[in-house]
Amino acid sequence: MISMMDDKGHQIVDQPITVKGEGLALDGFLGIPPTAVGVVLFAHGSGSGRFSPRNRFVAHQLQQGGIATLLIDLLTVDEAEDRHKVFDIDLLADRVLWAKAWLEQDARTKGLGIGYFGASTGAGAALQAAARDPSSIRAVVSRGGRPDLAEPYLPSVTAPTLLIVGGDDFPVIQMNQAAFAQLTCPKKLVIIPGASHLFEEPGTLEEVAEHALIWFQQHFHPVQYEGTGAQTKERLR
Repeated sequence: MISMMDDKGHQIVDQPITVKGEGLALDGFLGIPPTAVGVVLFAHGSGSGRFSPRNRFVAHQLQQGGIATLLIDLLTVDEAEDRHKVFDIDLLADRVLWAKAWLEQDARTKGLGIGYFGASTGAGAALQAAARDPSSIRAVVSRGGRPDLAEPYLPSVTAPTLLIVGGDDFPVIQMNQAAFAQLTCPKKLVIIPGASHLFEEPGTLEEVAEHALIWFQQHFHPVQYEGTGAQTKERLR
């Protein structure tokens, strides 16, 4: 287990969990702060998983803001060695929906609204999953994502969707702008100046986490934040 303290001095423990079924077992980390307002399921990009340092950083920032997180490997160890499966968005979306069903049944998260945080190819899987089964899905956030990989599903996404892209990630900016135009849900596109695809530059990942936290908090509290989710584009100054 991995533990940390929130800003009120409460201990948050990332608990190892395993989602099992149909001859398959996927490992993950579940972190639940006191009085969680929702839970965010992370869909990792190609070659990444529950140990991703960038996604773990974002997850811990969300936990500080009162949001539970589930970081889970969408592929088994053997599957992760198969490049075809790494880029099989339909398969990854199936696994996202499988993990979502687990969250809806587990006593620790049952009844919480659910959000998706997708990175790189994982964003395509998260958006496809959100379109195929919108129940309980309150919001989606994409970090340096490939929403174009879910292109046939984009007009069917109903959950408010935030696309975050690095200002120096030029091909992915174009992909996200094209996807943004196809989304009909409440949506927002944020381009972070000076950030590359992996947001490795100082302070850029912190900006990602801040935008994600605000977006999820807004949409896990739809009454409190009535009127949010306007279709806007923003470039940070």
